[in-house]
Amino acid sequence: MAKIHYQADGPISADRFIAALTDFSDARPGLWPSLDAKFYRLHELGDTWADVTEGTDVLGGVWARERYDWSEPGLVRLRLVEAVDFRPGTLIEYRVSPTPDGGCRVEVAFQRIATSLRGRFVGAVVQLTGTRRFAADLRETLDRLARSPT
Repeated sequence: MAKIHYQADGPISADRFIAALTDFSDARPGLWPSLDAKFYRLHELGDTWADVTEGTDVLGGVWARERYDWSEPGLVRLRLVEAVDFRPGTLIEYRVSPTPDGGCRVEVAFQRIATSLRGRFVGAVVQLTGTRRFAADLRETLDRLARSPT
């Protein structure tokens, strides 16, 4: 099982980060560094949930269909619905809280259980390097949001 925690602070408000995390427009792949546009597909969108396929072109394409839920303030939960390499039901949770300077802290709990050899390989890489890499991607996104118009 790949299970990591990482966090980053940013100069944007918690509400603005959550709005970006739950923005399922065509601009989404440009905002999130590890998201490949060819795997991005919005299946269904509700008021506080979305059914989305996203992925990266690493190793020929690692993708997941997930149900996003942001019905609880300060929390965006992604539940894995379908993936070739990972067991459905695992979660990624983004806890987003305001900081005293008007920015936000984003804490991420990431979990995947492999169901294939490639999934076990990806899980091992995530376990070894994911905390550093994903935190760097998160900081990059926070900085990108801070530079973009509201």
